[in-house]
Amino acid sequence: MKRLRIEHQTGFSYQGDVSASYNEARMLPGSTDSQFVLNSSLDIEPSTSVNQYVDYFGTRVAAFDVLSAHPALMITARSLVEVRPRPIEHREYTWADLERDAARSIETVEQLSQTKRTLPHADVADLARRIVAEHDHPGRAAHAIAAAVGDAVEYMHGITGVHSTAAEAWEARKGVCQDIAHITLGALREVGIPARYVSGYLHPRADAEVGEPVTGESHAWVEWFAGEWQGFDPTNNLEIGDRHVLVGRGRDYNDVPPLRGVYAGPHKSHLHVKVTITREA
Repeated sequence: MKRLRIEHQTGFSYQGDVSASYNEARMLPGSTDSQFVLNSSLDIEPSTSVNQYVDYFGTRVAAFDVLSAHPALMITARSLVEVRPRPIEHREYTWADLERDAARSIETVEQLSQTKRTLPHADVADLARRIVAEHDHPGRAAHAIAAAVGDAVEYMHGITGVHSTAAEAWEARKGVCQDIAHITLGALREVGIPARYVSGYLHPRADAEVGEPVTGESHAWVEWFAGEWQGFDPTNNLEIGDRHVLVGRGRDYNDVPPLRGVYAGPHKSHLHVKVTITREA
């Protein structure tokens, strides 16, 4: 088990004053069976009132407006979280079991449908079907599919954008964690395995000293259902461990962006993002 302190700053600077902005932030983790939030806070500049709620997928959301003129908006989320590893456990579970159980719950049914972001390239669909043909166990097939996608796509900034699709990233065979998660989701859903997008943070250094601040970034991975939900990080070909902090879940990135909003004012804006992760124990 690790105790991680996370500070995530994000916001916009504008070319002139913005008269009003309306925003949602999904930057604070929640407690689950594998992580416990010791404390968390959200600071907003300019200062404003915040309405906090949990959305349909179980993600903590802070909704707020800034109705006075402002040249910039900055949100700082601070969290202290205890995290334990979540190793994959493949239970005895058949494809017939999956077909029966997946149809019984909205939670699984809605994670079977493709979105515009996850719709797989034909090559990815073929890859997933070939792997499934080799496995009698959907959980092991899902694990193999996620690992195969991670092996096939090189992690690289600057090739894709925030709106890129899984098919576009696969064509390039390059992308960031968001792209690799979308490709994996498309592959899993293509063969009837419910799968969901997970947003959060990953401490980038397994050997980090206690008290050492390390520059990090938002991260994404996947979970699939094969009798129970299991997680895997295809970008790093890692099981979900005590360096992963979960913030939100959804059908794809569109359900869990760290910051979303609209504003009235100058056309151009500049996004600022800084994430610092410190191991406390």
